Amino acid sequence: MSIYIKLADFADCQKICDMQRIAFYDILTRYRDYDTNPACETVEVIQNKFRQPFTKYYFIMNGNEKIGAVRIVEIDDNTRRISPLFILPQFQNYGYAQLAMKCIEETYKNISCFTLDTIKQEKKLCYLYEKLGYKKTGREEQLHDNMTIVFYEKNLKNSQL
Repeated sequence: MSIYIKLADFADCQKICDMQRIAFYDILTRYRDYDTNPACETVEVIQNKFRQPFTKYYFIMNGNEKIGAVRIVEIDDNTRRISPLFILPQFQNYGYAQLAMKCIEETYKNISCFTLDTIKQEKKLCYLYEKLGYKKTGREEQLHDNMTIVFYEKNLKNSQL
């Protein structure tokens, strides 16, 4: 099957919300980050984000099946933020997130920088982003005693040399 991203419509907000709840449930139960975890977002929150002129949602597709989603936020003409990106649990650990990230970068090949953040204690997630060339910015935010957010960026112009 081929992994690609497909632009979502406003009518897809409920589907994105449902998928997000499933995808982030495990992390929510582990860290109990009820204020920041995407599993706690309501469909109204996603609809409000969808209405932002600087936001686009995409489904991550495997053939005709929706296996995840990603929100891309325009920071400025040259920078996009990935927040969040998720793969449904039954499709995790097959390399789909890595392929989805490559699709995003290809879709936005005229952009020079991507930013994202993740949970520092989630070593697999940090490894994934670092493997794809994302560098820690040095910025971290401790949300709880056992949960720190670490920030990454990737300069695409330099990484394609």
